[in-house]
Amino acid sequence: MLPKLRRTETWPSFVDEFFNTDFWPSLMDANTRYSVPAVNILEDDKEYRIEVVAPGIDKKDVKINLEDDVLTISSEREESNEEKDKHYMRREFNYTAFSRSFVVPEEVNAEKIAAEHKNGILTLHLPKKEEVVKKTNKREIKVV
Repeated sequence: MLPKLRRTETWPSFVDEFFNTDFWPSLMDANTRYSVPAVNILEDDKEYRIEVVAPGIDKKDVKINLEDDVLTISSEREESNEEKDKHYMRREFNYTAFSRSFVVPEEVNAEKIAAEHKNGILTLHLPKKEEVVKKTNKREIKVV
């Protein structure tokens, strides 16, 4: 169980979840899409691991920042499609963005946080401090 690792979301996804609809795109540019990728949070004796589903997102478009114990993962991508014909030209722009933030527990060694992007999954490794890992030795106590 991860009592200290909490997620916070940006306002577009909160409103979308609250209204259970695409509320903001009708108010914004129709070619701007906001989405919040699915996330798995795992814990073992040595680390927390955050897995972000990021298919089609290039690792160069991903930004990861840690500020005041808040880890923020974000991505922005702009695409342009252009069709030319003898009598017309059509150009469409598409802008996709997301941001996810997590409060990092005190027992995480912030200096050793690492990330990797493989097969459409962005994985962040948040190693626990050594003194925390040593404290979590498990043993079975027998009832007498």
